[in-house]
Amino acid sequence: MTQHVLLNNVDHRDLRIITDRSAALGDAIMSCLTFPLEFRDLQAHYPILFQKDPNSGSFQAVALLGLSQGENLFLTDAGWDAHYVPMVVEMQPFAIGMQQRPGEEPQTVVHVDIDSPRVSTKGQPVFLPQGGSTDFLEKIAAIMDRLHTGASMSGDFYSMVDGYGLLEPMAVEIDLKDGSTNRLVGFHAINEEKLYGLDGEALGALNEKGYLQPLYMAVASLSKLRDLIERKNRTLA
Repeated sequence: MTQHVLLNNVDHRDLRIITDRSAALGDAIMSCLTFPLEFRDLQAHYPILFQKDPNSGSFQAVALLGLSQGENLFLTDAGWDAHYVPMVVEMQPFAIGMQQRPGEEPQTVVHVDIDSPRVSTKGQPVFLPQGGSTDFLEKIAAIMDRLHTGASMSGDFYSMVDGYGLLEPMAVEIDLKDGSTNRLVGFHAINEEKLYGLDGEALGALNEKGYLQPLYMAVASLSKLRDLIERKNRTLA
């Protein structure tokens, strides 16, 4: 269960957040949502794949963290085993909300899930004794601002990418050391042949929008699928 409420320095003046990484704190997830703006940071560690949103039918990107539901192969007894933690994970238990006062433009605000196991009387303080934001909250706000920007640009990105037919369904069968087989289904990946075969006009249009880099980053990230399989095999050894 989640219970998101608007964060404020009166009701939440003593709020602290546990920033450790563990299954008990909600990090046992197979994948997490991401946006093209983040692909460059992700591609060094995680495969970037694409799924169709079951509600809207539009594409969205995910960083793959495991090979089966509820599995995060980057979780260890020492915490998160990668230099970069995806923004959607890093921002927990906070969420982006929208608030609009009469006669004003909608503004983004910070919500917190007060039922999250990360909410505690220990850990990182959210507010200073006099009510100002701590460095921790400023960091979270910066992450959320970047996420909001990434989400805002993603619709046009996927429209162009889908328009050029660059996404194709993928199904991967993975044979593991213990003789079992994992099958990844329901994902899409960039069709490299089509990407590299685009004409100058298409490449120019994508480059003008700043979309070529995330496309190449997504392609490069697929090499990390081998690393993910190796992580899985180490857990079976």
